[in-house]
Amino acid sequence: MDAQPTVVRYGALGALTATAVVAVLVGLTFTGAAAAVVLRDPGPLVRWGLPVVETLGELAASVTVGALVLAVCVLPRRADAARAPRGGAAVAVGDAYPRSLVLAAVAAGVWTVLSILHVVLAYAQVAGTQPTAPSFGDEIALFVTQLDLGRTLLSVTTIAAVVTALALVVATPTGAAWTAALSLVALWQLAQTGHAAGAVSHDLAVSAMVLHLVGAAVWIGALVALAILVRRLGADTSAAVGRYSVIAGWCLAAVAVSGVLNSVVRLEGLDDLTSPYGVLLVVKVALTALLGLLGLLHRRITVPRLAGGADPAPGRTGTALFWRLVLVEIAVMGAVSGVAVALGSTAPPVPDAPPPDPSPAYQLTGNPLPPAPSGLHWLTLWRWDVLAAAAAVAGLVVYLRWVVRLGRRGDAWPWLRTASWVLGMLLFAWTTSGGPAVYGHVLFSAHMIQHMVLVMVIPLFVALSAPVTLALRALPSRAATLRGDDSRGPREWILTLVHSRWGRFLANPLVAAVNFAGSMVLFYYSGLFGWALRDHVGHLAMIVHFSVTGYLFVNALAGVDPGPTRPPYPLRLLLLFATMAFHAFFGVALVSGESLLVADWFGLMGRPWGPSALADQQIGGSVAWGIGEIPTVVLAIVVAVQWTRDDERTARRRDRKVDRDGDAELDEYNAMLARMADRDAGR
Repeated sequence: MDAQPTVVRYGALGALTATAVVAVLVGLTFTGAAAAVVLRDPGPLVRWGLPVVETLGELAASVTVGALVLAVCVLPRRADAARAPRGGAAVAVGDAYPRSLVLAAVAAGVWTVLSILHVVLAYAQVAGTQPTAPSFGDEIALFVTQLDLGRTLLSVTTIAAVVTALALVVATPTGAAWTAALSLVALWQLAQTGHAAGAVSHDLAVSAMVLHLVGAAVWIGALVALAILVRRLGADTSAAVGRYSVIAGWCLAAVAVSGVLNSVVRLEGLDDLTSPYGVLLVVKVALTALLGLLGLLHRRITVPRLAGGADPAPGRTGTALFWRLVLVEIAVMGAVSGVAVALGSTAPPVPDAPPPDPSPAYQLTGNPLPPAPSGLHWLTLWRWDVLAAAAAVAGLVVYLRWVVRLGRRGDAWPWLRTASWVLGMLLFAWTTSGGPAVYGHVLFSAHMIQHMVLVMVIPLFVALSAPVTLALRALPSRAATLRGDDSRGPREWILTLVHSRWGRFLANPLVAAVNFAGSMVLFYYSGLFGWALRDHVGHLAMIVHFSVTGYLFVNALAGVDPGPTRPPYPLRLLLLFATMAFHAFFGVALVSGESLLVADWFGLMGRPWGPSALADQQIGGSVAWGIGEIPTVVLAIVVAVQWTRDDERTARRRDRKVDRDGDAELDEYNAMLARMADRDAGR
């Protein structure tokens, strides 16, 4: 057995853990964050042990997520005899896939144990007591059931335990995807602890931290998992590394952007960079830049050598160079993780405490009350939703790259579709981060504007731009990417979603129409509306649900993307007018209503400007009625135009058939008339 894979496996784990622990200890020593306190000191074991446990727990979570991501979209799943060398032994292809799930289970088990230690040490630090105190057990039970921090850490521990069990059970990329999604929920919970929990810009800080943690976890964890699975990769090394390289590029962008936003929240100016927190931040930026440089070396040197196939066996020049760079990269990743935990344990220059005398609007929303709305304010006021803005930017970049790829291949793509997508993404960014987002939390009418644009205007642009059709044309097929190994890339996942039972069910025009109309009533006349106002997770869930619901409805009536079995055009118009009538009914109900929705939110906002909360709600009903009808009319015009063009295409096809084969139907009709005339003459 070659010693190279063994060195890579154990060297990766050793480099990751050693550099992470050293970095966090050095960082804590430099900032003094682990120094003894005067009152209720928990002891050095807690003060130094908690950051170390937190660092190792985050690394275990990263390996869990990374191994699952490899199973979802990177690793081959089965051997392909066509790729075996002529006259040689069979190549071990697909052996790493089942091991990746086992690795995810082991890493999740370690994550579970470390999460339990994290709960114990976190309470000891918060309470300022030793874990050996006689009443520690009873007190920690109250901590995990009564306090937000304790409940969050307990939920993370529970999710890690569930992921451990699921990773041992699932066997398909779909199961691995659901398990990975559950792991990301735990990372979302972790993002709400630390400085992000008490930051003045809470939603911005939490969103940026979510993007940061997820990007770092996938980036670090997938590379470490590849290093651990090196013995099982064999001839799959080139394919797996090439696919991971694309993912790593997106993760680097996510980590860099979210890191800048986190710095903006916690620093007032360049002078703060000389503080202990600022120095650690500079070190983290430098290490992240070094990681970007190592990734660039992979893309320019080692990945092309691996793809060339000159040295498929470990130990040859190109492969050995690749794994040496990987070990260096993993060591730097461990150092970045340790510095990040030390940063989280150090007080930032900008205090996390809210203003001394917050207004009612600030107490409810976490942000100052905006000025009275005006046309200029609707266009110039911004409160960035990091995740939504990142989705819009990623959508623009990916779509335009696909269009360019088609152009280089010589295939045409209508420029109107590209313009429609660009307008849709820009409108999505403005709706989720601009004026509608700023005023949508304090005015019901502004919230209704945001809702109607999300569910009726943006989906119209998106559906007419045909993103799924473009993806299926631009993304490489299985033959072009050697994905005859049952792995799933973007194209395979799109086809899986489109042709799945749930995909076909939700895309059914009748189901889409019922969901489009019924979910609005369920949302506003239940606790979901209040959840979307109070919790950023609920707000994001609202954005995703209504955006997808609107797209499915518009695509079922007038889109060109695959998925639904569309009804005849008369039934489409009938379905559209039925939903138009429902929107009118919903708007009238709000206009004539005398009961305030979410009264403990809009009724306590304390606005010195604008109409009363009830009058504003009635204005919102008019908005639902008026704005809802305009896109509906536009959609009806689009359906009518498509109907006319479909009739014209049918007529042209019939004319071509007549020119080619003759008009058999007309000849038969004339013959029937002649027979009838003969019968009449005989009588």
